[in-house]
Amino acid sequence: MNRSYSSNELIYRPRWIAKEVHAALKNFPVLVVSGARQVGKSTFLQHEFPGFKYVSLDDFTRLHQAQTDPASLWNDTDRVIIDEAQKAPGLFSAIKLAVDRSHRKVRFLLSGSSNLLLMQRISETLAGRAVYFDMLPMTLGEMDGTEHPTAGFRGLWKPGIPVKEQDLGEVDPFPQILRGFMPPLMTLAAQDVLRWWGGYVKTYLERDVRELSQVDSLVDFRRVLEALALRTGNVLNQNSVARDTGVSQPTVHRYIKLMEISNVLHRVYSFAANRTKRIVKSPKVFFVDPALSCFLAGLHEPDALRSSREAGGLFETLVYLHLKVQTELSVPRMNLYYWRTITGKEVDFVLEHGRKLLAVEAKLTRSPTPNDIKGLLAFLDDHPQTVRGVLLHAGTQVRWMHSKIVAVPWWWIGR
Repeated sequence: MNRSYSSNELIYRPRWIAKEVHAALKNFPVLVVSGARQVGKSTFLQHEFPGFKYVSLDDFTRLHQAQTDPASLWNDTDRVIIDEAQKAPGLFSAIKLAVDRSHRKVRFLLSGSSNLLLMQRISETLAGRAVYFDMLPMTLGEMDGTEHPTAGFRGLWKPGIPVKEQDLGEVDPFPQILRGFMPPLMTLAAQDVLRWWGGYVKTYLERDVRELSQVDSLVDFRRVLEALALRTGNVLNQNSVARDTGVSQPTVHRYIKLMEISNVLHRVYSFAANRTKRIVKSPKVFFVDPALSCFLAGLHEPDALRSSREAGGLFETLVYLHLKVQTELSVPRMNLYYWRTITGKEVDFVLEHGRKLLAVEAKLTRSPTPNDIKGLLAFLDDHPQTVRGVLLHAGTQVRWMHSKIVAVPWWWIGR
């Protein structure tokens, strides 16, 4: 299955998260949509909620108004979108007051490139009033304009529903990994993609980072950012990052936290339901878009990516993006973990939904073998309540490899 890109006009493509946001707005006065810069938050909110007044705090006049007299932003309405809301932390106390005085009849849609849930003072102010959503880069299906595939991924959680063996066609992961999944990239020619990512990194370093925190040296911050890009999809060792970059371990820790708050990087923690097992407890790190990792790691060509030692971690990052989007669509929200024992048994992802578990392994191979499911078998043995094991691969076929393990092409979960 080949994919091509052209300079067609940019049109809005529905985001799968829209249904959940609309449903939550019926019962909650404040909705917070956070995500990395350029994932499409502003476009999404303006398109999905045209009856709301739109206020952007990127506008200096509006920002000054939010800092000095925040209630004046919604004097003429009880339905308002406030974009880049994290720029005026004092705004949230005024929102709380407006919600309480109106007996929760007003509606606020807040968006920001910072993860407001990680900004403790803000999340505490809105406790009991706000629902949080994490908007990620687009999935393959969203880019194609397809509706959320409820039958596929969700069907994996139902042991009575069979998955039919078939050939689905191939989507080469490497062009997708190199281009990325940010909405503005959809219409760019290949030669402009690298220019776009260069501008993205420059904006992130010179604007977002400086707004969020005092960074002593942007050179050191960039060095840590690049070191982590080489480690995406791997267990985090902060001492190793500090040694390789020449930046102190406490500073590395602070920079990683800053990357999390700015939605560039996520930490995935280990699954430890069985406390008698000796497991690796350090988190894994994933960049929200695999192409950002590629750009920072200096991988700009498909051949260089295919032969790189980072290819497996970048493929896993591609899978992570699509799984993470699926967790945001579930009610209650799924938890996403990884599993690794100190003896070397491991599974790339463990999804937990209530008391149900789904184990997922990502393998950069076109022809899965029994050796590729050893980790899944070990996890199933330790956690027999697991509904199913899933092997996501770079080939074309859906086929059963064990009575509880099915192999499917990677893109199947994102379309």
